[in-house]
Amino acid sequence: MAKKILILGASYGSLLGTKLLMAGHDVTLVCRRATADLINSKGTVVKLKLRDEDSHRAIASGDLPGKVNAVTPEEADPAAYDLVALAMQEPQYGADSIRDLLARTAAARVPCLSIMNMPPLPYLRRIPALRDVPLEQCFTAPEVWDGFDPDLVTLCSPDPQAFRPPEEEANVLFVGLPTNFKAAAFADAGHNALLQQLQDDIAAVTLDGKDVPVKLKLHDSLFVPLAKWSMLLTGNYRCITRGGVRPIREAVHGDLNASAAIYAYVDALARKLGADAADQVPFQKYANAAQNLLKPSSAARAIDAGAQQIERVDMVVQAIGSAIGEGSAEVDETVDIVNARLNANRSVAA
Repeated sequence: MAKKILILGASYGSLLGTKLLMAGHDVTLVCRRATADLINSKGTVVKLKLRDEDSHRAIASGDLPGKVNAVTPEEADPAAYDLVALAMQEPQYGADSIRDLLARTAAARVPCLSIMNMPPLPYLRRIPALRDVPLEQCFTAPEVWDGFDPDLVTLCSPDPQAFRPPEEEANVLFVGLPTNFKAAAFADAGHNALLQQLQDDIAAVTLDGKDVPVKLKLHDSLFVPLAKWSMLLTGNYRCITRGGVRPIREAVHGDLNASAAIYAYVDALARKLGADAADQVPFQKYANAAQNLLKPSSAARAIDAGAQQIERVDMVVQAIGSAIGEGSAEVDETVDIVNARLNANRSVAA
């Protein structure tokens, strides 16, 4: 039976949305009025490269079995959906309209699957070692998560790399690295059965008899999505320098020994929380993938464009390390650089 999925965020969220549409499920994207009107008029387009093909295919929502529509936050009714996916940047959740939608989502007790880099506070509280760690200062608006039952929130590692091409309309998404979404289990067996159905339906999709990359993978462990933290601290945040930005490949391969040390530190921190080595991605595999990441990270691009707030997974890692007595000078330096760049942007805007 087709499920109804509400996705907060029509940019990166349209990638998960397209995979669900291909599997026959119905998707509603939450976005600004102009973007909603565009999607309702023209649908969405995700450009994705299949294995052993030289060029990207344009996968248009109008050609897919599932139905897509788009609404503004004020128009969304979370109680009408089987699952809510959180796909906006964390600072966006502090906006009045999104704050209200989150409150209605929490009240409706709909299971929520986050595909943010920044893990929602209710998810972090599901990890026993973090229940009393003060992490609120890492969030732009931590109070928006107060109404959520942690058992109804889980995290999906947003490993696929995708972006909106600046020359395209806002309904187009380009996938640069078609890896998988890796979801931690919910606390409830029924909600996990829903994720299992979505996983299986997505896995069954083919195009012209060919497998389609970017799968949804359900894992029993709470810690599988934390493998992304090592990648973020080694590559994404180190794209941000005091004098500008650099591609992820340069951030990782400019000093491979330093990158390996940071990656190992964050992996070890996750294991202190309860992760198993099997939950994690070997550094060499990440370093190989980073060879193809030729653009600065989205966080770096945002800061370079004048952003005053970004997702601060770097601060989450720093706070956890401090709380358990396993700090890192390299992580501290990264946090200091990001803070300095954001403060400079705020000074210019003041």
